Amino acid sequence: MKRRGASASLAAFAAALAGCDPVLNVFGSFFPAWVVCIAAGVALALAARQALARAGLEPHLGPPLLVYPSLALLLTLLVWMLLFRS
Repeated sequence: MKRRGASASLAAFAAALAGCDPVLNVFGSFFPAWVVCIAAGVALALAARQALARAGLEPHLGPPLLVYPSLALLLTLLVWMLLFRS
């Protein structure tokens, strides 16, 4: 009985999320908007890394394995908020 309740909850959760994902038409092909936001966030993080390296600030940031993925996530979420907030 417990399993049936869990699967019903999962189905309700999936149905609620199904309408939350905007779809973009990119060159005639439809993409979920989050794919575009991730690509933009990663591209902006790479550009920020280049700018930080040129400015000589990269050695002062901390472990790059933590800094750059966090920066990419931050920029991805900022792009999402700027483009798709309601």
